[in-house]
Formats: sequence, C-alpha cells, structure tokens
Amino acid sequence: MLQPLWKPSEQRIRASNMYRFMQQVNRTWGTDHSDYPSLYRWSVENIALFWAQMWDYAGIKASRGYDQVIDDPAKMPGARWFSGCRLNFAENLLCCRDDRTALIFRGEDRVRRTLTYAELYRAAARLASSLRAAGIVPGDRVVGFMPNMPETIIAMLAATSLGATWSSCSPDFGIKGVLDRFGQTRPRILFTADGYFFKGRALDCLEKIAEITSALPSIEKIVVVAYTQECPDLSRLPKAVHYSDFAASTIREMEFAQLPFEHPLYIMYSSGTTGLPKCMVQGAGGVLINQLKELLLHTDLKREDRIFYFTTCGWMMWNWLAASLAAGATLVLYDGNPFHPGPDALWRMAEEERITIFGTSAGYIAALKKAGVGPSRQVDLSPLKTLLSTGSPLSREDFRFIYREVKEDLLLASISGGSDLNGCFALGNPMGPVYEGELQCRGLGMKVHAYDAEGVPVVGRQGELVCTAAFPSMPISFWDDESGEKYRSAYFKRYPGVWTHGDFIEVTERGGTIIYGRSDATLNPGGVRIGTAEIYRVIEQLEEIQDSVVVGQEWQDDTRIILFVTMKPGCELTDALRERIKSAIRADASPRHVPARIIQAPDIPYTLNMKKVELAVQRMIHGREVTNRDALKNPEALDFFAHLTELNS
Repeated sequence: MLQPLWKPSEQRIRASNMYRFMQQVNRTWGTDHSDYPSLYRWSVENIALFWAQMWDYAGIKASRGYDQVIDDPAKMPGARWFSGCRLNFAENLLCCRDDRTALIFRGEDRVRRTLTYAELYRAAARLASSLRAAGIVPGDRVVGFMPNMPETIIAMLAATSLGATWSSCSPDFGIKGVLDRFGQTRPRILFTADGYFFKGRALDCLEKIAEITSALPSIEKIVVVAYTQECPDLSRLPKAVHYSDFAASTIREMEFAQLPFEHPLYIMYSSGTTGLPKCMVQGAGGVLINQLKELLLHTDLKREDRIFYFTTCGWMMWNWLAASLAAGATLVLYDGNPFHPGPDALWRMAEEERITIFGTSAGYIAALKKAGVGPSRQVDLSPLKTLLSTGSPLSREDFRFIYREVKEDLLLASISGGSDLNGCFALGNPMGPVYEGELQCRGLGMKVHAYDAEGVPVVGRQGELVCTAAFPSMPISFWDDESGEKYRSAYFKRYPGVWTHGDFIEVTERGGTIIYGRSDATLNPGGVRIGTAEIYRVIEQLEEIQDSVVVGQEWQDDTRIILFVTMKPGCELTDALRERIKSAIRADASPRHVPARIIQAPDIPYTLNMKKVELAVQRMIHGREVTNRDALKNPEALDFFAHLTELNS
C-alpha cells in the first residue's frame, strides 16, 4: 500500500482554517463531518448551502446582501449567482487599513520596498481619484504592461474600485502578443514601467510601448512608472505621463462603486499559440469568493502569513496572489529571473523575508533539481509551512525532491486549474496527507469527475476532466462573443451542460487527482489514450536529459509517438541512450508509451507562463503554421521542428 510522503499533525489539522470551516458547517447545518472527503461530498451535493457558508466564512463585504445564492446549479452556462447583491472587489481586498505590512517588493537588482495596508489604501485612493478625473467609469478597460511590482497591484485596485475592468500582460510579451490581447479589448488607460530587470540587465519597455500604443487608438493615456531609470524620457510617447505626477491627488478616501456580483472584473487570456487568444471575462464576485475559498481553506492562509508566488502579471497566479490581500496577509512580490544571480536566489529571499507559503511552477522545481540546488542545506526555511506548485504536472520524483531537499515537514500542494476560471479544480488539503504524484483533493464546491470515452465518471482510470455543476468563477462571457457561441464551443461542445476543461486526469480511490497533461495533446497510438505527463515523469529521472517534449505524429493511418530531447552540457544522444530511454519508459510506463523516434533538439519551446507547447510542435512537424509566435518565451525554438526529414521514415 502506497505510504504518504507527509501527514499533518493533529495540532496542525485543528489549527487549520479548513477544520474551523468544517466545524462551522457542522454547527450551522447539523452535519457531523470529521474529514475532508465527507466535507467535499456535502459541498458538491449542497452547492447553494456550501457557497452561502463560504460567503459568511470569508466575510464578504457587500453594501446589499444577496436574494438567492444560485438559481440552478445544473444550468451551465448561464447560472445566476448571488442575485441582488452589490459589492466591490477592491473594497474587499482593502478591508485592512492598518500598519501591518501588505506588500514586500524584491527586485532582481536588490531593490527592496514595503507598503503597509494603510499606505496601500492611500496609494490606491490617490490613483483612483486620478482615474476618475480621467473619466474612467464602470465597464471601461484599464490595462497593465507591467513588472510584478507594487504599482501594478495599486493600479488594479484603483481601477476596480471604480468598476473598471482590469487586464494585464508582462513586459516580456512581444508586441504582437500584446496587440493580440489589448487590441481585442480596446482599453482607455495603459499602465507601464519604463523597463524591467532580467538576468542582471535593465531592459527598456518604452520603445515597445510606442509601437503598441500607436496601433491602439483606444488608448487615451499612458501612465509610466519610473523603475529602471530615475526620470525616464517620455518625449516619444505623446499620451504619456509620469506615474508620480498622475497619482499626485491629495484624496485620502476611496469611493467604491457598488456593482452586481457578475460585474466584469478581469479579462484573462488563453495562451493563443495557434490563433488569437480567447478573451475570458470574469465577474468580480465569482473571482473573489472562489479565490478566497482556495486561499483561506485549501492554502490555509492566515493574517500572519507571508505568501509568495513566482509569477508575472501575465499569468493568473498574479491575480490569485493579489486576492491574498483580503486575508490581511503579507504578499511578497518579485521581479526578475529566479536563477539570478544564482539558482538559490528565491530561497535566499524566502529566508530573508521569512516566507511561510512559497508558490512556484513545476518547471521551476524541475530546473532547481537539475541545477543540484538543495535549499534545506543552504538556507533557514523554518517559517515555511506550505509549498505550492502549478503550471504543469509535478512528477513523482519532484515530490520526493521537495521533501528531501526543501523541507520534511511541509504541505506540498500541487494545484491545477486555469486562467479560464482564475482558480483551480484540484488543490491542497491542510487536513490530509500528501502522496507522491497526486494532487490532494478536488476543490470544495467543484463537482469534478474524470469522464471515460462514453461520458461516464470513472475512478482509478484516466479520463477527461469535467465539472458537472456550475461554479461561481466560470467566465461570464468571452469578449466580443455576443451570441455566446465561442464560449459554449470552448467548454460545452463535447458534453452539453457539462464543463469540459481540456485536461486528462485520474480521480484516485483516495479522492485525489493525477494530471496527465492537456487532453488536446493526449497521444493516441493504436487508439489508446496516453497522457504526455506519463512520459515526462520517466524522462526527468534520466541525468543526461535536460528537457523534452513529446508529440503524436500522424503515421500510416495511425499515430506514433515522437520524443524530442535536449541534452545536458557534455552529454550526447547516442543509440545506447535511446535504448535506455525506451527501456525506462517501457518499464515505468508501458510498451505503448515507447516513442517510435527519439530526436535531439536544440531547445524546447515554452509559453511565457513556462508551459511546453506540445500542440505548436505537433503542428510544425506536420507542416502546419503556428500563427502566434509572440505567445512563446522562445519562439525561435520552433524553427527546428519545421523540416525534419528524419520523420519521413
């Protein structure tokens, strides 16, 4: 029987927010839940009661209460949540206004800044006053092309306090990538920094901004934060103003626009590697209550915590991290390369800032392991209680690496969801054990199943990730999709009335989940569906391999598996190593997983959010165009896959 890597102590369980919430449910509804599986079953069998309880537990601030939690949980899309209520997202995030530290900013250039909750509130109030004077009203779009710094959060809070809709890209996006996003949503105000730091270099943003804004006639004002320069020259940007001048209002109090639960808060974007990105519009109330559920209950976030997530403003984890303000916690923001000046950079920061919750991507953890970094041997991580990982499946070996090299007594919460819902379907559970390779639980209130090919829920077998009941953070619409056809096609085409997310998963007998990769990248040799993560988990254990991507190639009326690898310095892809790779995959996965061809590549392409672009590689090897290379971190890596004669045999 598989033994857990970690189990929480009884003291930790009883001190957790999840335990307190469970006891509150028992008192309110006369139930007798004593563990997470029982609480989860109640939450998905009593959707309205669960979310009503979550509203109360989170202390949602509203000027008018709701008339009804939900009209019909089976109505997807189109269920109405918390009808009648009036609230403001920013007001809920700025509920604390004292001298506790709200933000700690750490730049790669060793800059360190802090803001208290009182200072954050005053800064947001001044900026909101300036936005109001500029004519911003509910429904207007305000966007950021910004590093992960305090001014970005301040701008988001100021904009959303007025009812404007916020959207952001990180400054490492290419010009076309930004235009593909902001060009669709037509913003009125754009916030940017003059530049950002990466690998010890200051990189200019203003030249990019000049090109971007010249192609965006909707932009009325460009607000520029001085970051890499003391006083940047704005002469080439006729609509530009310095942030310090724009935010010079003396106003000290905010007027929070009171709006319906579903009022548009964020516009999030799909990766857009095979066409224009989808623009997913998300409601303020749905994002707020779902993210607080994930932070308070599943992450066990408390006011005394210091929470960090390595993210850019172009990834949903930035939005998720920002919601931690509603808990009164301290957010640690970082701008720069996580391996500069050395691969232990973030862990030294974790020690210095006494971080209690550390979030990152599975790709970062894999890179850390390959770099031979053992944080527990180098820094003091005694305050650290939780490590979060997302972005791609975390391998079983990486689970073991965390407990071996980071910390033994640690909740390792591998989480999974997406920008579509600005949240997660599978999450951590502070009351439960951690098993290697397994996400601890399905999120409360999320009726998640794995569907087999016939659309039947299965346990202990791989299937399509679906959610069979409505949840409040579903997008309220896609931008410029008045008929809703694109929205319905994206999630409800395969199973009408059931959200199909696009991940290939297994729900385990314990109630956890295992993610096998994107279902649209699932391999299908001989009609058998194989998740790409199953192959990556084997490959990552081979010391000679730096990285890999696996795709399916159409071949002789079937599909065959092609594995591309990059090698560590000094290593070669020999025939002997190819055979060892095949033997390892055959032994640790199955004979059906064994690649037909193993080919060395100079680089593996990734999105800006560090996800492997299997579909783009698959298109390239079949001679099909990849139209949006600006969505990639290293678009030049795709060129190698365009004309591979060795795939013709």
